[in-house]
Amino acid sequence: MTLSRRNLMQGAGGVALAALTPAAWPQTGGTGLKISHQFPGGTLTEGDFRDRLCRRFAVEVEKRTGGALKASVYPGSSLMKTNAQFSAVRKGALDMSLFPLSYAGGEVAETNIGLMPALVPSYEQGAQWKNAEVGRLLSKVLDEKGVMIVSWVWQAGGVASRSRPLLVPDDAKGLKVRGGSREMDMMLKTAGASVITLPSNEIYAAMQTGAMDAAMTSSTSFISFKLEEIAKHLTSGRNKTYWFMLEPLIISKDVFARLPKPQQDVVMAVGAELEVFGQEAARADDKMAAEIYAKAGAKVYDMDEATLKKWQVIARETAWKDFAEKSESCAALLKAAQKLA
Repeated sequence: MTLSRRNLMQGAGGVALAALTPAAWPQTGGTGLKISHQFPGGTLTEGDFRDRLCRRFAVEVEKRTGGALKASVYPGSSLMKTNAQFSAVRKGALDMSLFPLSYAGGEVAETNIGLMPALVPSYEQGAQWKNAEVGRLLSKVLDEKGVMIVSWVWQAGGVASRSRPLLVPDDAKGLKVRGGSREMDMMLKTAGASVITLPSNEIYAAMQTGAMDAAMTSSTSFISFKLEEIAKHLTSGRNKTYWFMLEPLIISKDVFARLPKPQQDVVMAVGAELEVFGQEAARADDKMAAEIYAKAGAKVYDMDEATLKKWQVIARETAWKDFAEKSESCAALLKAAQKLA
């Protein structure tokens, strides 16, 4: 039996959100939240799961507040450009975003830990961050910058390439590669690659024109941005991978503070429940991406533990070391994350 993306994704999304008994919500007026993200738009049941997570959030919040709190989703960076979203959330100019956290690394150095090569080896370990020391430290940093995490979402990823595979470190020599974060780029440079910096929604055009040979991104983005039309090789994230990104649903601290306490409670409860959906959908896309690329004629490679360790050796001496030396805060974050290993 061949499973379609729709079947898999609906299965991953089948986790029922626990119902909360709403209080006597006011039925007039209604507050509106704007949720922006860079990924393709869809529906509640089909399309990029990150868009669907935002739409599910909007539906549940409105339902549980009796319509007192509504939310609108703006996919594809249609409301504002990708890299502007974090700063806008900080300032209260944007209410919410599902945002790849490391994109904010130039503004808040600590956020680069959200895509630290070979630091998070599995979804299980990523899920531990929220309630562990590393999660508390990261949440404190973000809180001080005016940002709160509503849903902790981790995604595995890999590499799509045009001319030849990028699996082991030696493969990187001479390739122009998009890593996705400053730290990932450091590891790639040491392995011999040239690095390209751009958001994931710009990868297709860069690979199509030959400006880039290979791109690292999440399995979901490999599917949503249709890179199988260009790539001839895929290093999959379905087994082992050094590429795990924290892509949380975030809210402006100022916006959150203006909500009545019952609405704040609903926002955080719905966000927490959606983390199960996020992880299951991300896992499903890890498998689905490999199937889609193989069907399109690309050669698919899976990373093993030995290969992962080769990359980790480079990451420790480059990205990890550089990050820890940035500040006491960065060093504390890295140390706390390593406690989960």
